[in-house]
Amino acid sequence: MNIKRTKEEIKNAIEAYLKKDEYGAYEIPVIRQRPMLLLGPPGVGKTQIMEQISRECKIGLVAYTITHHTRQSAIGLPFISKKQYGGREYAVTEYTMSEIVASIYEKMEQTGLSEGILFLDEINCVSETLAPAMLQFLQCKSFGTHKIPEGWVIVAAGNPPEYNKSVREFDVVTMDRVKRIDVEADFEVWKEYAYQQGLHGAVISYLNTRKQNFYQMETTVDGRNFATPRGWEDLSELIGVYEKLGKKPDREVVAQYIQFPKIAKDFANYLELYDKYQTDYQLEEIFRGHLDEILLKKIGHASFDERLSVLGLILSRVNELMKKAVQWEAYMEGLQSCLLEFKELTQCSLEDSVGQLLPDSRMGDSNGQQLPDSRMENSNGQQLFSGIYKKLNIDYINMKKAELLSREEDKQYQRILHTLERFGQTLKLEGIQERQRSFVRVKELFALENEAYERQQNQSSEALEYAFDFLEGAFGTGQEMVMFITELNSNYYSVKFLEGSGCERYYQYNQELFFDEKRRKLLERLS
Repeated sequence: MNIKRTKEEIKNAIEAYLKKDEYGAYEIPVIRQRPMLLLGPPGVGKTQIMEQISRECKIGLVAYTITHHTRQSAIGLPFISKKQYGGREYAVTEYTMSEIVASIYEKMEQTGLSEGILFLDEINCVSETLAPAMLQFLQCKSFGTHKIPEGWVIVAAGNPPEYNKSVREFDVVTMDRVKRIDVEADFEVWKEYAYQQGLHGAVISYLNTRKQNFYQMETTVDGRNFATPRGWEDLSELIGVYEKLGKKPDREVVAQYIQFPKIAKDFANYLELYDKYQTDYQLEEIFRGHLDEILLKKIGHASFDERLSVLGLILSRVNELMKKAVQWEAYMEGLQSCLLEFKELTQCSLEDSVGQLLPDSRMGDSNGQQLPDSRMENSNGQQLFSGIYKKLNIDYINMKKAELLSREEDKQYQRILHTLERFGQTLKLEGIQERQRSFVRVKELFALENEAYERQQNQSSEALEYAFDFLEGAFGTGQEMVMFITELNSNYYSVKFLEGSGCERYYQYNQELFFDEKRRKLLERLS
């Protein structure tokens, strides 16, 4: 199955494993909670989805690459203890706690999360001395004498023998105790992820035209040549940063990530053309609403690869702006919730406001020191607003410590906290302390943020309209328009933006596209 379906399957299994009955016992006994074993080619995202699953399920994650471990670190070090049997004392060998099991308990103490995932990668590539311990682990959920804590689900991953010479086959007894999931590379599924993560437009548009290069593995006399999703994503990150630095990756740099010479050369050539087309077709002018009739005719008669490259450029710019619009909306929603809380505090009674702000702790002053009751009752607007900032900051620190924030969520928290800090500084600089005046001033500052948000929304909507102008002028309602609509429907951020957008042309073309698709499928069934 593809990586998206694999992720859903693991989440469903975790939900089932952690489901408890009315007495607090797990519906599926721990002994029947089979470890999940993911088998698939390297680089398809087996490890990455574990981080996503732990965040989305709000549970802990402890991850190890098991090939980095020895028998001693996995099951613990031996030591001699004294025990009494039948009235006589004997020297008995015992073991210190496994490093892996100890890490689970440390994670529980650090995060306060009692349930989680223990993920072991490359489990079928362990050394000869560690192999028996791994078999015991999969069968009994323990390392030596130390069991995995209840509430922790085991997920393991490995590569099939054709991808790794070190792979050892598990016997039937072991395989009959695991939940086996075979994972396959799937470009269309990966593309959804690529859009959501904001991968570089050149990578996405290139693979759109050469899907066969998305995942390639070839054995030659000189060794293995390969191109993997992991390689494309890491290369995309580098291209994005290189652009900010004013640098361009050449063929040698591309080959460091895409270790398939033919594909690396092809993409490096494509990347040069991709950059060239931005200038040739005056991309900046297109998104100012200026269309050159000569250029429209030129692209209309260009080669298929050139038309798709230009389409990729248009998509990349539109998607980038729509992503910013969606991020702005999430930011404004978070900021608005803080403003509403501040409004409630400044308008309710003094006694109620204290309890609502920090129900389980005392409000701190500007230096984080605990305030006595007398000062709490007389908290001014600045102190109340500072309390809101501190409470959100504590939530952020706890979430970050528990590793429950995605990269995007982390940035949103920081952005909101930075704005709240700026609002608080404004209250201090202007000497505003009275509660109602404090709220009015913060509301004015929020209004300025909202104006910037509206500008971003308008800019994104205009960019989409300009894109339609260009596509209609260059291609009419041809296959390029169909591809444009299809790609918009594949992108998480564009779908989210268009849900609340009034772009009539999108809805019109989208409706026609679905109608044509249904008609095609109907004709196929009839034939």
